[in-house]
Formats: sequence, C-alpha cells, structure tokens
Amino acid sequence: MGNLIRIGIGGPVGSGKSHLLLRICEKLRDKYSIIAITNDIYTREDAQFLTNKKALQPGRIIGVETGGCPHSAIRDDISLNLDALSIMRKKFPDTQLAFIESGGDNLSATFSPDLVDYQIYVIDVAQGDDIPRKGGMGIGRSDLLVVNKIDLAPYVDVSLESIHSDLEAVRGPLPFVFTNLKKSEGMKYIINWIEEIMANQEKNSNPLWAQNPTLKSGISKDHHHEHEHSNHPHHHSH
Repeated sequence: MGNLIRIGIGGPVGSGKSHLLLRICEKLRDKYSIIAITNDIYTREDAQFLTNKKALQPGRIIGVETGGCPHSAIRDDISLNLDALSIMRKKFPDTQLAFIESGGDNLSATFSPDLVDYQIYVIDVAQGDDIPRKGGMGIGRSDLLVVNKIDLAPYVDVSLESIHSDLEAVRGPLPFVFTNLKKSEGMKYIINWIEEIMANQEKNSNPLWAQNPTLKSGISKDHHHEHEHSNHPHHHSH
C-alpha cells in the first residue's frame, strides 16, 4: 500500500463513528490528502452524511453496501472494501490517509490486518458502564478506544471513573480517550494520535510505533485524570 496509512473506525450502531470521522476530516483535510470509505448494510447513509457535511472535498468519500453481516466486510471477505480503496487511490494517487468506517459492530468485531493498519473503536456511555467489563476485540485490542457522549453520563447513571478504571485494567498500555464529539471535546488527543502515526510513517517506512504500544499513548494517564476531574462540575451541573 506504499505510504498510505489506513485507519479503521468501528463500534456499535449509534456510538458516533460517522461523527468522529467528520471531526477528524474537519481537522486534517487541509494538512493531508484523505479519502473515506463507509460501510452500511443496505444504504449509503453514512457516506451521504459525510458528503452533506462537506467532510472532504467532492469525490473523496465512497459508500459500500455490504448487503449482509457488516463484520464480514471488514474482517472476513474484505474484497468490497479493497475494491473501493483501489478505485479511490486511482482517483486520488496522492492519498496519504484512508479511513474505513465499519457498519454497526458488536463487541467482537475487528478489522482484518490486510485492510487497515490501525483500528479506532468507538463506544458511548449511554450503553452503560458495564461495556468495558464485557470486553471484546474492539475494546481490548483496538489501537485507540474512544468513549463518546460523556455529556450523557449524568442522565444514564453512568460513572466515568468506573469506566476509566475498568478500561485501564482491560487495555493496559493501549490509549483511550473520553469525548463529546458534538462539541469536539477530546478531539485534540485523537488528532495528536493520528499525527504521531503520520510523523513516524515519514521517518520510517516500518515504524516501531506499530509494534510498541507504549509509543502509541499520545493520551497519557495524567490526561485522563485531569480530563475527568476538570469536567466534574460540568457533569454534576446537569
């Protein structure tokens, strides 16, 4: 795949995958040449959402209709996504970053390493604070885990501290970040994480970053602690 970095974005239906991809594109589209591929079972709704929001320049977003289990199109028979990637690369040969958004996943879903180089997995607090304890490939092994909709925590009786401690136990050195994507809260850490990948790619075609999780933690434990406590007044004021 040359110097192209491919990043998969997975997570349950409604967790915020398309919103995350929109925010990433808004922040990085002027810095890198980006393409986006979305997966839906019977529609191209996610691609349309990103197109309507003008996430990227015209033609840089393509929707794939998987027509069945969305997990198989990113993990087992990845030919539809590889074809879409090939089409887009011919259209935009200067592409540096490709994002592949999965259809709604369950907790066991994961991307094939033949399809992506890195995986971001998105969950949201409205699904309950037991989600981290349930584990699964996305939660335990994704390169970056995004815990979205933290603004809803007070309304669904969810403890961010509980989620935080459970994720530290499940993920070890792998980074995770709390976000409210509607307000872009937490986005700077995700952007730093992506830019660290890009910087290492430029320095070394086989970056150690990919083999050493401790190099991935653009989001430090200090950050998690500060982030949560700095937002306590916000949460409790609801």
